[in-house]
Amino acid sequence: MVETVRGQVPADQLGTVLMHEHVFVLNEEIRRNYPEFWDEEERVADAIKRLRELASRGVDTIVDPTVIGLGRDVERVARINAEVDLNIITATGLYTYDSVPFFFRLHGPGTLLGGDEVMVRMFVKDITEGIAETGVKAAFLKCAIEEELTPGVERVLNAVAEAHVRTGAPITVHTSPAHRTGLVAQEVLRRNGVDLGRVVIGHSGDTTDTDYLRELIDNGSYIGMDRFGLDVLLPTDERVATIAELARGGLADRMVLAHDASCHIDWFPSGVVEQALPNWHYTHIHDVVLPALREAGVTEQQLTTMLVDNPRRYFD
Repeated sequence: MVETVRGQVPADQLGTVLMHEHVFVLNEEIRRNYPEFWDEEERVADAIKRLRELASRGVDTIVDPTVIGLGRDVERVARINAEVDLNIITATGLYTYDSVPFFFRLHGPGTLLGGDEVMVRMFVKDITEGIAETGVKAAFLKCAIEEELTPGVERVLNAVAEAHVRTGAPITVHTSPAHRTGLVAQEVLRRNGVDLGRVVIGHSGDTTDTDYLRELIDNGSYIGMDRFGLDVLLPTDERVATIAELARGGLADRMVLAHDASCHIDWFPSGVVEQALPNWHYTHIHDVVLPALREAGVTEQQLTTMLVDNPRRYFD
């Protein structure tokens, strides 16, 4: 059984899954203190519309890696999910490229006050008891490493690894292929006892370096080909060609697909995403990418493997 916002779903009934999509990415302090940048009812209505459109393409489940640092609000997501026939799987963890928030700075391993890692306790509680008072349980763990392994990033990776060992929950890691940090994440997680077969190395689709991608796969992990529509990082045709090459090499069983899109992300001023990144939305894969993959020689069985079978195995 897999925990979703609407309750438990058998792993073999998750259906077609996009493995890395956000509902909202927000700075909650900005939202609460400068309300002119946020209209709750407008954003909720827009999210319902966008997610219904996604479901109309035959997508049954999205995996939402929004955690602390990205504005996780499960109560808002649950309100939206009540209006959309879609499974939304939520995460626990912490998103940083550098240091941990000040909340953690003075206590925990290696800090002034020392003591046990409070992050582990928080993550485990989200998985085993539920998030806040919502009753919604997280089903996987999320962490990030961008350019380098800073002390703060390593501390979060260590905490995520410990929570994985205690609960068995799988892990998704934001990484940067340009800096080959997927390999760094794998090494930190491995030495902390993580089963790398339960890990998705996120944003691996941002590169055409198939030697690097094969190394990640050889180490045991899934690779997230999960930023379709972010053409400024790598055009769709190059992403398609990379997946097709790996699929021809028999590696469809190690890839998962997504956009890393959202209904709203406050990192950009209003209208910028639609203008500068017109393909970065939930339906780009089903409208454009899947036909392109078929044309590139990827079989229906391989598409099913990436969209249905691999997500099921990840959570099973």
